[in-house]
Amino acid sequence: MTQLRHRILLHAYVTEKSMDEMERMNKLEFMVDRRATRAEIRRAVEEIYSCKVAKVNVKIVQSGKIATVKFAPPYSAEDIGGRAGVF
Repeated sequence: MTQLRHRILLHAYVTEKSMDEMERMNKLEFMVDRRATRAEIRRAVEEIYSCKVAKVNVKIVQSGKIATVKFAPPYSAEDIGGRAGVF
């Protein structure tokens, strides 16, 4: 199961807009496997980073699938971003 979770989340997706959302709206963006569903993405993020996810939005772009993950209030996107390799 551990390998499956790491195949769903490919890497953190860092842009100027995503950094702004991380600071202001407690959100992070990840490149994910195209076949991953919202529920699978939520479960993978919660298990890998030991946090609670409030909402998952996905968008498909030419380079792949990007998931925007909003974290529940007691968890900080900046702390999780540090563990995800954003900084």
